[in-house]
Amino acid sequence: MNNKKDQPGQEDSRHRNVGPVPRTDDAADTSISRRGFLGFAAASILLAPADQQVQRLESRNGIPYRTLGRSRERVSLIGLGGYHLGNQADAQESIRIIRTGLDEGVNFLDNCWDYNGGESEIRMGNALRDGYRHKAFLMSKIDGRTKGAAVSQINESLRRLQTDRIDLLQFHEVIRDTDPDRIFAEGGGMEAVREAQKAGKIRFIGFTGHKSPDIHLKMLDTARKHGFTFDAVQMPLNVMDAHFNSFEKRVLPVLLKNDIGVLGMKPMGDRIILESKTATPVECLHYAMNLPTSVVITGCDSLPILEQALQAARSFQPMNSSQVSALLRKTEKAAEAGQFELYKTSHRFDGTYANPQWLG
Repeated sequence: MNNKKDQPGQEDSRHRNVGPVPRTDDAADTSISRRGFLGFAAASILLAPADQQVQRLESRNGIPYRTLGRSRERVSLIGLGGYHLGNQADAQESIRIIRTGLDEGVNFLDNCWDYNGGESEIRMGNALRDGYRHKAFLMSKIDGRTKGAAVSQINESLRRLQTDRIDLLQFHEVIRDTDPDRIFAEGGGMEAVREAQKAGKIRFIGFTGHKSPDIHLKMLDTARKHGFTFDAVQMPLNVMDAHFNSFEKRVLPVLLKNDIGVLGMKPMGDRIILESKTATPVECLHYAMNLPTSVVITGCDSLPILEQALQAARSFQPMNSSQVSALLRKTEKAAEAGQFELYKTSHRFDGTYANPQWLG
């Protein structure tokens, strides 16, 4: 179990045993050439939906709200990542963090069936007692690729979270080329999720992953071939991803075209991006917020870290192309080999790699 001390810029992720560190990039498509740099920076701005300025007019206690894609749900610009909440040494402190976030205007809560052996969901369920459930848009994830495993994990998550409904349920760690076909196969996890949706146990369906844009695109294409459109997709969106095997460049435009909610995660790469000394925590958060994300999910395992995230959301102003290009210039060199995006280039963050039994 990871027992990291609180540090500025911490965010949601999981430290697993480090396996082999393969290169997952294609050398022809891993970085932005200097010649195309300014054009890409401008394109990042132009990806924003036309109503982004209008959306910013809605806020709760100073926290901006945006629309979660085709679901039309309104969600807070910042979301509380679930892993570190369960990894915090003091369970009562985790509850205080969640309730403080909800009281301060955040409504998006992230979690997963496998986080900290279920402790993250248990703590969140306890935090949502006493009238707090109605304040939250509750998201959790399952690992099950088979129908049986998915059914079991959905029901266990509902029990731990002490709720009869999860607002958004996502397939977690879609990081293998085989995952899309397994999920959509006869007897696969999607059957369980669709049945749970019909039964009213979940409202919306999405998937997450951090390994490769190619796998995200395959998942979206596999869904399309089965006549299905996801409500939301979660992926790394940060100042390093913009340069290396980029979800922003390759997946984000597809999500916007299909009105799928964009969940940005790892705005600081689990603090690893901060080790590059190329961007501050607030710069990292503001970059992710400047993209047409529905919500930027960040881990908060202490009240000071939560306050940092709240202030970043409240102080956010749209960045112009010059500001974006300046930040990307600072991070370009450090990002080019993926050394600060270990979730792409190693198995360090792959919980299902270390625990394949979770897949079913």
